[in-house]
Amino acid sequence: MLNGSSISQLARRFGLSRSTLLYYDRIKLLRAADRTAAGYRCYGAREDRRLKRICELRKAGLLLRDIRVMLGDAPGERGQVVARRLVEIAKQIVSLRQQQRSLATLHRHVSKKPLPPLLDKAAWVEMLRQAGMGERAMRRWHAEFEQRAPEEHEQFLSSLEISPDEIAAIRSRSKSQRR
Repeated sequence: MLNGSSISQLARRFGLSRSTLLYYDRIKLLRAADRTAAGYRCYGAREDRRLKRICELRKAGLLLRDIRVMLGDAPGERGQVVARRLVEIAKQIVSLRQQQRSLATLHRHVSKKPLPPLLDKAAWVEMLRQAGMGERAMRRWHAEFEQRAPEEHEQFLSSLEISPDEIAAIRSRSKSQRR
């Protein structure tokens, strides 16, 4: 065999199946650097780094078509992929929080055991305080969040079960602080 790893060695190193790597090869996401005289695929350090990046992007929840963009040469498109994924995750978080609230209500009706604590406004504020953030730093954090991603900021606040009136007040204060 030439210098490098076989497909089985590469698959083991990354905890993937051989068929996954064959699929990546078929869709031209990860091609072997070379082939042995017997026709076996041989992967070098470059392919190793590329597969490491592919695995990182998969772990971030990106689809293979988006990974192809991320590994490509169009920085503007990469930014769009990341932004789109962040919006998708924000929507999933809101949906999961709704499911969590529904299950918490159901739990109260069917179980006599106490419910584990949920992440709400009080828990979030306490975590920020424990991390060393005072009131002023939290206001700056909200102002920055509001400026960079206003819709996501609102979704985040909503996920903490903050009332619509309080969300409006936080967002208004955040907007005026940036001016």
